[in-house]
Amino acid sequence: MAKVSFLELRIVVSFLEMGGGYVLNFSDRTFQDFVGDAVGIDILSDKYAGGTSGSKDNRLKQFIILEDDYTVGKLFTKLQQYKLIIENEGNKVVDQNLYNEFYKISEKLVSGKIIEHIDAIRATNDDKDFHQLAKLIKESIENNEPESALDRLHTFLFKFLKELCKSHNVEYSNEESINAIYGKYIKAIRNKGLIESEMAEKIIQSTFQVMQAFNDIRNNRSFAHDNPVLNYDESVFIFSNVTATVKYIQTLETKHKNAVIEEAKPDWSSTF
Repeated sequence: MAKVSFLELRIVVSFLEMGGGYVLNFSDRTFQDFVGDAVGIDILSDKYAGGTSGSKDNRLKQFIILEDDYTVGKLFTKLQQYKLIIENEGNKVVDQNLYNEFYKISEKLVSGKIIEHIDAIRATNDDKDFHQLAKLIKESIENNEPESALDRLHTFLFKFLKELCKSHNVEYSNEESINAIYGKYIKAIRNKGLIESEMAEKIIQSTFQVMQAFNDIRNNRSFAHDNPVLNYDESVFIFSNVTATVKYIQTLETKHKNAVIEEAKPDWSSTF
């Protein structure tokens, strides 16, 4: 359920001219097409009827109740853009205060990312494939499709750990598994005294088993092969844990002046 307060809902209703069954100037068909294009959801499905008349404004209210912050915020952003277009076409004066209030609500909802540390997924060298991989992963998360990017996350993590091993002069072979390379990296930073507390060391050691299990997810529950894909909730859970580990490693390496991490700049806009 999206976190929209009573007062915020009043702003939404006013901005989108909801009432009498309507939302802006949409017909049932154009509203269905618009929402489908914006967030990939069929707003006319029974799910959003909610035991009401099934009108457009009631369906949008059900959508707000049933969907997560990010999805609702993404639709609001598109609706805001659409309203500006139709008001400009009709030479109408925009209510700037109402526009600003609706914009704040949209931004608040969109900022509630499904993966907290997704910005940690960035390339650490000049390899174009590495940059493109990171970009595609972020796009999948922005589209609320973590299950479609599990194989890419696995490949990203492989590349990320190999770069870290190189920076610590740790030898590895391309035939080694992701957990084997991770184990070598952890051993290297432990021997250098980069991990300060016993608790942090135990958590890092436990993630070794996570990396080991990630091989099975990639091979048997992702789009890497013709397999049944892992469900959404578990995909989010895996993404959250892996990206939290990557974020911690980045923070640790930056603290100890590892240029490989310090010089990495996320660039989501590049195309290759």
